[in-house]
Amino acid sequence: MRQTVWEFHERSEQADFTAVVDDHGRHGARDLLRRAAELSEAMNPDGTPGNAPNGPQGGTVLLQADNSWRTVAATLAVGRTGDVLALINRHTTRAEFAAAVEDIRPDVLIAEPSAIEEWNADQALPDTRLAEALDGWAVRAGRGPRDVSRWSGGTVIGLTSGSTGRPKGVVQSESGLRYACSCTIDVNGLHTGDAVAAVVPLSSTAAYCFGVCLALMLGGPLVLSGRWDREVALSRMAEHDVRWTMCVPTMALQMGSAAAGSKILDGVRAITVGGGPMDQGALARAERSLGTRILRVFGMSECLGHTSPRPDDPEEIRLGRDGRPFPGTDLRAVAADGSVLGPGETGQAQVRGPSLFLGYARDGKVEPPALSPDGYFPTGDLLVTGEDGTVTVMGREKDVIIRGGRNLDITEIERAVAAHPAVARVCVAPVPDPLLGERAAVLVVVEDGSGELGLDEITAHLARTGLSKSKWPEFAFTVDELPQTTVGKLDRSGARRLAHDLHTGLAAHPGQHRQGDA
Repeated sequence: MRQTVWEFHERSEQADFTAVVDDHGRHGARDLLRRAAELSEAMNPDGTPGNAPNGPQGGTVLLQADNSWRTVAATLAVGRTGDVLALINRHTTRAEFAAAVEDIRPDVLIAEPSAIEEWNADQALPDTRLAEALDGWAVRAGRGPRDVSRWSGGTVIGLTSGSTGRPKGVVQSESGLRYACSCTIDVNGLHTGDAVAAVVPLSSTAAYCFGVCLALMLGGPLVLSGRWDREVALSRMAEHDVRWTMCVPTMALQMGSAAAGSKILDGVRAITVGGGPMDQGALARAERSLGTRILRVFGMSECLGHTSPRPDDPEEIRLGRDGRPFPGTDLRAVAADGSVLGPGETGQAQVRGPSLFLGYARDGKVEPPALSPDGYFPTGDLLVTGEDGTVTVMGREKDVIIRGGRNLDITEIERAVAAHPAVARVCVAPVPDPLLGERAAVLVVVEDGSGELGLDEITAHLARTGLSKSKWPEFAFTVDELPQTTVGKLDRSGARRLAHDLHTGLAAHPGQHRQGDA
């Protein structure tokens, strides 16, 4: 983040300005730079040696990224000397934290003291010195030599859910982040000094890019909410003249409902929405209630926000499709044999472009991604292209459930449920939800004589196994047998239909099989 931070510093020297508005109030650019300097001292005990030619360096910094001024100050601190910032969520489990440390091998950890204790960070990072910064947060810094060249030019590492449940560290370059932000600024007609909001947790790679990085590039206020509250988000964006934000579909629909037709966000140029199933009619009602335009987009941590419509596009394109690829980004649909498909044909999505990631963090270095011979990355989605250059994502190649923008890996949940002694066979399937897009339902075949296995027993078992509560199914149905194909394999399409039908039948008995909302 060296170039971005340098530009921010140059603007602050010309004139101070409000750089962050959060739950604690307003924070000026110069104050944040002062805080960043203090943090740099804490990250470098006794002038820790590094590979920076002009002084000590923080190396690879693992940060508990929250939606406050602290995340911005930490970005300024590591950006001063070209260090690498890895993002972690406060709700990360101890096992997930241990996996992240193994893959990233950080030189510095910055987090709340309570998080340090819960993650057992003292044992995970034993050769570190404890310091304090950012108004009471803990800084555990190693004293040994540091070398960020192991990240091959990467500047930010964001953790995303892996197919095995193990978090994957996505390594992005500063040029990739700046490209994605610059294209977003152009598409939405943003200008220097404009305020943007971040309502999605900044531990998300996309939220960090289009929140912190974009705001630093614009040199205007970043308006934050510590915890998601639709009323707070609406009032704060209106009060501080926010011009743009991004969120998941659930948040957009919740804000639309809370606005109640007031058009409270009529000063917002656009709201970018991605990360889950989207219904055109529901989004149209939300944007009319909010008084702004909603732009349905496609992106991923591995290739940040690489498509978007424009605010002046017709509703069918803004809300019914996923926009057009950014200039310089190529997105295509291919058949199973690798041949490129034409407009109107659905195939496997592949992308290449300036925001494509460098690789995954593995054993403290970059593991390059598996690309096609001509440099395309398979996204795992099904895609159809249009004659007019627009694209539409038709769903995932692999079976995942997208609940409110969060990917739930079906295999991980099934393995955990299958460990219950009464379960003979299990299948997890999505059921529709008007607000969250999808929820998880579990179909179980029990061992002979075990009787019906209820949701309470299943979730109690999952709690004992240590599976994160955010991944627990919310509906459970005991069935005589799971749908099978003609060769005896699990028929997932049939299982989805069965789960949908059983879920529909709950209308007469609401809550009978369902866990309370998380």
